[in-house]
Order: sequence, then C-alpha cells, then structure tokens
Amino acid sequence: MPKITYVTADGNQTEVEAAEGSTVMENAIKNMVPGIEAECGGACACATCHVYVDEAWSGKTGSPEPMEEDMLDFAYDVKPTSRLSCQIKVTGDLDGLVVHIPERQA
Repeated sequence: MPKITYVTADGNQTEVEAAEGSTVMENAIKNMVPGIEAECGGACACATCHVYVDEAWSGKTGSPEPMEEDMLDFAYDVKPTSRLSCQIKVTGDLDGLVVHIPERQA
C-alpha cells in the first residue's frame, strides 16, 4: 500500500498506509490526522481539508480542477501547491507522498 506522510504546521509527522483508490483526505480522517477537518465529507464543497503538496510531489498529484480551484478561494493561506486533499486520489505512483497541513482550516 502507498504511504502518505502528513506534516502538521508545528512539524509533527504522521505516516499512514493508504489504500489505492481512496483519497488523501479519507486516509487523514481514518487515521485521525490533526488539522484535517473535512466538514463536507469529501464532496469538494468546502476547504477544510486543505493541504500543501510537498513541492517534490506537486507534479505527480496534478493540478486542481475548476471546481476545486473555486473552493480553494475559501482556504486559508493558499499557496501554489495548495490542494484539497479530498480531490487527490491515492495511486501506487503516490507512494511516499508528503503533504503539509496549514496552521488552520478555512
């Protein structure tokens, strides 16, 4: 199973094994990763699962679709590597993915 590392704003790291086909958000919730709220449950209707994809991985996770870009307008401290974790599908190519969680969600 691919591994994902979540890094909180204060530098704490949580590494989880993620099932292919799931999302980065689902794995954060399942493993109680602090800082991912996911109020809409993954429907891309809020920005409370906002993460910064580590620059080394931004090419592999792809770019936000228009709907996700619209939701990112509501996120806190958006950066070029900002994504909603509910929109990042886990694949074998993402084994080792690192995402950083902002200090707060919108």
